[in-house]
Amino acid sequence: MNQSVQITFDCLPLRSLGRLDPPLDAPADLAAFYARLRKAVQKHGQHNAYYLHRGLCTFHLTNDEQIGMVQFGFEGTLLTDAKDMKTLDGDLVVRLEAEVCEWLTAAGTEFLSETARHAVRVEFDRYITAGDLEKTIKRIEQLRAASESEGGFIGWGL
Repeated sequence: MNQSVQITFDCLPLRSLGRLDPPLDAPADLAAFYARLRKAVQKHGQHNAYYLHRGLCTFHLTNDEQIGMVQFGFEGTLLTDAKDMKTLDGDLVVRLEAEVCEWLTAAGTEFLSETARHAVRVEFDRYITAGDLEKTIKRIEQLRAASESEGGFIGWGL
């Protein structure tokens, strides 16, 4: 354990979305995901907007993994500047997922929840700097081109 805050997420650039309706036979959880994507696009648009999902932010408050760990799940939209180089704002839903911290209070949970929002923005800027955002955009453009060359849908491979 080297980091006091660990953050993981999947990123979906909203500009990469062609269709916002789920397949007719989509399971309920996938249909709900599409609904959240539609809501994000309606609220924030598709340019310079990135949907983070399956996110986890884990705080290690001590040097023992069995004591003082607080973990939040998160999902939502981050907005960047016009050049996609800096996170400007976020609209994240953050929820407590797990904790091993007997002294955690409601006020502490609220404080760490807000801290998670800030930590995710910092991590997203690191993600941009590392070039992962550019790789994601290129991969999605390749999938879109493959889909168009095949005449349409090639599966949910994002």
